[in-house]
Amino acid sequence: MSTRKFFCTFPQNLISEPIVSHVLGERFGVVPNIRAASITDTMAIVAVEIDGDGKRIEESVVYLRELGVKVEEIGESDSHDLPQT
Repeated sequence: MSTRKFFCTFPQNLISEPIVSHVLGERFGVVPNIRAASITDTMAIVAVEIDGDGKRIEESVVYLRELGVKVEEIGESDSHDLPQT
């Protein structure tokens, strides 16, 4: 089981579709967790964590991009990666 984090920018025609909250889980068997969102009439920007099998997460990202969603992975910055002093 993996967790990856993404910023997703949705075009206007997809704003009202339940893509993250419903389609990703149903179609790919992953668990999306919306962490933050900014939505206007013309665009939606969503920060989402996706839990699941690594291959299925990647397939869900490809699907989002095919729909026209701009998907950018957020790098990890866990405290255990910081140098010890």
